[in-house]
Amino acid sequence: QLQLVVSGGGLVQPGGSLRLSCAASGFTLDHKVIGWFRQAPGKEREAVSCINSSDGFTYYADSVKGRFTISRDNAKKTVYLQMNSLKSEDTAVYYCATEPWYGASCPIDGAGYNSWGQGTQVTVSS
Repeated sequence: QLQLVVSGGGLVQPGGSLRLSCAASGFTLDHKVIGWFRQAPGKEREAVSCINSSDGFTYYADSVKGRFTISRDNAKKTVYLQMNSLKSEDTAVYYCATEPWYGASCPIDGAGYNSWGQGTQVTVSS
């Protein structure tokens, strides 16, 4: 399995911003897809965003479109999730995941990823 280290969660007020980082340990981002997922208490895990490191394709869930931005720094082997205009409903544990990928787009089903980082708690509350 490929190891990922997640950081950047925390407590933020509604309307605030956070940036999550997902750093690859021991491998490069070449020919990989990286997805961000979240799971709120009592809810199923949902895809938030994903990126194809080869062609730059990105996907956003409708609930975060226009507020979240996924990006990658191949030199730093890190994928970021910039989260702006945060809402209480964004509160969840956020995970990143990766999978070798030689095609286009990126999977939005968690079953498409075999390597997961540890979760980081994001709490949006006043």
